[in-house]
Amino acid sequence: MEITFLGTSSGVPTRSRNVSSVALRLPQRAEVWLFDCGEGTQHQLLRSDVKISQITRIFVTHMHGDHIYGLTGLLASCGLAGSGQPIEIYGLPELKDYLQACAKYSHFKLPSHIRFHSIHPGILYEDEGFRVSCGLLKHRIPAYGYRIAEKDRPGRFNVEKAKALGIPPGPVYGELKQGKIVTLPDGRRIRGQDLCGEIEIGRKVIYCTDTVFCEGAIALSEDADVLIHEATFAHQDAQLAFDRLHSTSTMAAQVALAAQVKKLIMTHFSPRYAPGNNLQLDDLLNEARAIFPNTILARDFMNYEVPRRCSG
Repeated sequence: MEITFLGTSSGVPTRSRNVSSVALRLPQRAEVWLFDCGEGTQHQLLRSDVKISQITRIFVTHMHGDHIYGLTGLLASCGLAGSGQPIEIYGLPELKDYLQACAKYSHFKLPSHIRFHSIHPGILYEDEGFRVSCGLLKHRIPAYGYRIAEKDRPGRFNVEKAKALGIPPGPVYGELKQGKIVTLPDGRRIRGQDLCGEIEIGRKVIYCTDTVFCEGAIALSEDADVLIHEATFAHQDAQLAFDRLHSTSTMAAQVALAAQVKKLIMTHFSPRYAPGNNLQLDDLLNEARAIFPNTILARDFMNYEVPRRCSG
């Protein structure tokens, strides 16, 4: 699992930061899952190592323009490319209406392989490897955060040890790899976990924007490996944060601390903290680290590989 930040500014783009979008790359299945798609995201993708052709799922947090204005152009290009690969889109019911209106008045046809899913608190998608759920945040309009949970995987199966025990290769190996207890023809009962290495604990990534500090963000982020959380304002501008229902750097850190996450990556920064201003992003970083030391700042095109954990 590798995270690529495509846009880390809030509200409007700047010379160095585009508006919101994050790509989660899943190399093991050659897929990219996109979270939000602000204006210019398509161009950011072209400038990155992320392959547009691998996008299979797009998750949208809410209907503000800096999170959706790039979606129409991206889908139009996917349609013109003619790859035909299905793209599943998750968002509020209005998102489908918005895209259909864009298609109608700009005279293009939404690709037939696009499928819409209305989001609601709880599990949105699950397969053999992942579970994606969402929870309501606290913003000026309905906004949701996403939790991507990779499922635990058995450790490496020790073929040599199995052979030394006289276990013949075949379907039984598959059962043992899954950790099952298998009874052999000679009556021996073999525990699969005795032939496997340490269980690989599934990684958990949280995408949490836009929101002011809220209990929903903490619940969604519990025990995550990585929390991507908005930090639009510095602590001294907390009143602006409360007025606009965005987070400060210290609010993001408080969520990370309360949820006991492993790492906090802050994003969605106001342009008011650009270089040359009295307060700059390093000040926001220092504020957050005073509460939650394992914090870093996102920047456009930054890649972050989510480390694996073992049960031992």
